[in-house]
Amino acid sequence: MTTTADRLFDEVTRDDAGLRRWLHGLPGVDEVGADARAAMLGTRSIKTTAKKWALDLAIRMVDLTTLEGADTHGTVRSLAAKARRPDPEDPSCPQVAALCVYNDLVPVALEHVRGSGVKVAAVSTAFPSGRASLAVKVADTRDAVSAGADEIDMVIDRGAFLAGRYGQVYEQIVAVKQVCAEGQQLFGRPAHLKVILETGELVTYDNVRRAAWLAMLGGADFVKTSTGKISPAATLPVTMLLLEAVRDWHDLTGQVVGVKPAGGIRTAKDAIKHLVLVHETAGPDWLDPDRFRLGASSLLNDLLLQRRRMTIGAYASADHLTLN
Repeated sequence: MTTTADRLFDEVTRDDAGLRRWLHGLPGVDEVGADARAAMLGTRSIKTTAKKWALDLAIRMVDLTTLEGADTHGTVRSLAAKARRPDPEDPSCPQVAALCVYNDLVPVALEHVRGSGVKVAAVSTAFPSGRASLAVKVADTRDAVSAGADEIDMVIDRGAFLAGRYGQVYEQIVAVKQVCAEGQQLFGRPAHLKVILETGELVTYDNVRRAAWLAMLGGADFVKTSTGKISPAATLPVTMLLLEAVRDWHDLTGQVVGVKPAGGIRTAKDAIKHLVLVHETAGPDWLDPDRFRLGASSLLNDLLLQRRRMTIGAYASADHLTLN
C-alpha cells in the first residue's frame, strides 16, 4: 500500500547516501533558542480551575512501566490493578493509558487488564541497547505481537545512527513495523509502533530532529525520547523538538504521529509542564492519550496525591497509595 509519506518522499533513496542527503537537508536546530523557548514554556502556569482537568488528563496519558530484571507475575498483577484503578478509594479517577512490560510478561499483563481498555505495551528489539541483528529484532517483536501486545516500544541502534548508517536504522524500523501489522490478522488490529530514539545518546539537537524524521519515514506511530535507562532522558527541549517534528510531519502528510517522553518525569508539576508544551507546540489536538503519552513509573503517585489535594483540600498520606 502506497502512503502519502511514500508519495511525498518517493524521490528519497532509502540507502545511507540518499537518507543522509535528505536528513541533513532538514533545517538545523537553534540550540540556544530551543532551550530558551522550552524554559519559557516551562514557567507557564495553569488556572486552578483547569488543574484538576490537567491532572486527570496526565493520568490518562501515563504508560505505567515496570522494566526490571526482578519483575515477577506478582509485580505485573499489582501494577495492572493500579493501572485499572489508580486510586482505589476514588472510582472517578481515570485509568492510565497503558501498562508497559517485558515481552515474557505480556500474557500476564493482558490477563489482568482484560476488558478495561488499558493497553499492554512491550519493549522490544533488544531493549534497551538496540544492539542485535535484524533477525533477532524481528523475532523479539513477533514474540510480543503474537502474545497480543497492543503496542511495541522498539529501540533504534544508536551506534548505527551516529555512524551514519541511516539505511540500516530505517530498514529495521520498517521491518518491525511490518511485524506490528501482523496483529491485524491475529487480533483484528495492528500493534502500534513507538520508536525510542534514546535522545540522551544522540549528542545534538540536530541528530534528535533527524532521528525523529527517520523514524516517521519508517512508519513510527509514536516517537519516544528514551528508554529511561540512561541520563539525560526526557527533557523539555527534546520533547519540544519531537512535538515540532510530528506537527510538521502532519502538515506535510496528513498522518498523525504521537510523542512519548519517558524517564525523569516524576512530579505532577513536571507532567503539567509537558502538557503546556504540547498545547503550545503541536496544538490542542495532541492533548490526547492517542497522541501523547508519559512514560513513567513513579509519576502516577504524585499525580494521585495532587488530585486528592484538589478534592479534599489537603495532602493525603502516601500510605494510601501502593508503591508500584
